[in-house]
Amino acid sequence: MIRMNGQKQRLIIVTGPTAVGKTALSVALAKRLCGEIISADSMQVYRHMDIGSAKVSEEEMGGVRHHLIDILEPSEEFNVARFKQLAGEAVRDIASRGAVPIVAGGTGFYIQALLYDIDFTQTTEDPAFRREMEEKAGREGPMAIHALLREVDPRAADAIHANNVKRVIRALEFNRQTGMRISDHNEAERQKESAFDSYYYVLTTDRPALYERIDRRVDQMMEQGLVGEVERLRAMGCRRDMVSMQGLGYKEILSYLDGEISLDEAVRIIKRDTRHFAKRQLTWFKREREVRWLNLADFGNDLERVAAHVMEELRV
Repeated sequence: MIRMNGQKQRLIIVTGPTAVGKTALSVALAKRLCGEIISADSMQVYRHMDIGSAKVSEEEMGGVRHHLIDILEPSEEFNVARFKQLAGEAVRDIASRGAVPIVAGGTGFYIQALLYDIDFTQTTEDPAFRREMEEKAGREGPMAIHALLREVDPRAADAIHANNVKRVIRALEFNRQTGMRISDHNEAERQKESAFDSYYYVLTTDRPALYERIDRRVDQMMEQGLVGEVERLRAMGCRRDMVSMQGLGYKEILSYLDGEISLDEAVRIIKRDTRHFAKRQLTWFKREREVRWLNLADFGNDLERVAAHVMEELRV
C-alpha cells in the first residue's frame, strides 16, 4: 500500500473503451490538478510503434509529463507484473514532487493490478509448458489453446480473446501449477481493499458514436502510414509472435504484407476486432468496484465540461 504522510496516496484513474477520448480528458485534468500521467496502455510503452498504438503525441500531451511511454524496444516483453512495478515507482516519484498521479489508459487488468496491489508471485514461469502451448497454437491456431482454457476456466476464456495467446497460456499455466482457476484468483484479488485513495472514472459514450470514432481512428491510422510503420518494424526483425506485434492493427497489417489477405480486408478486420475489443473493455469495467461512469452524451460531448464535473467531485 502506498502512503504519503501516513495517508493513502490519492490516485486519479481515467479509463474507458478505445477511441473514446481518454487522452484528452486526462490531459485536461492534469493541467487543472498539476498532475502527471501514467500510461496504462500495453502498446504505448514501445518505441517505433506510434501510429498503430494511437500513441499520445507531444502536441496532445500539452506540456504534461507522461510516464511509461516509449520505454521499451518492440523485442522486449511487457506484462501486467512489469506494469505494476513501473507504475508503482512512477506514482511514488510523482507524489514525491507534490504532483498528482493520474493513470490513463484502457488496459483494465493493468489498472486493477495497481489499484488492488495484486500478487503475481504465486506461480513461476514454466518454459517447457509455454513452448508446448505456443507450438500447439502455431500448428492448430489460437482457438486450439483457447478451447483448452474454456474447459478449465470458462470465465477466463470469456475475458481473454483467443488471439491474446500469451494471456491464454498464462491462464493455463496458472491452472496447471495451482489447480485453481485464474478467474477465481483475480476475483479474490479484486475484493482486496484498494491500495490508494482512488477516483476511478470510466469515460464512455453510446455504442453507435463509439463505433464511428473507432472506424474514423482506423482510417486516420491508415492515412498516417500504418502500413509503412509495420514495414519498418518487420525490417527491424519484429515477428508476429512477439508480444509487441499482438496489438490490434499490427498483426493484421503483417498478414497483408505476407500476402495472406488484401489491404481492404486487413482494414475491415482491424475495425471489426477493435469494436469487439471496446465491448470487452466495457464489460471489464462494469465488473469493477467503485467506478464512476462519465457518459459523454450527458455533457454534450464536451470534454471540458466532463473535466469540470470531475474537478467538482474531487473538491468534495
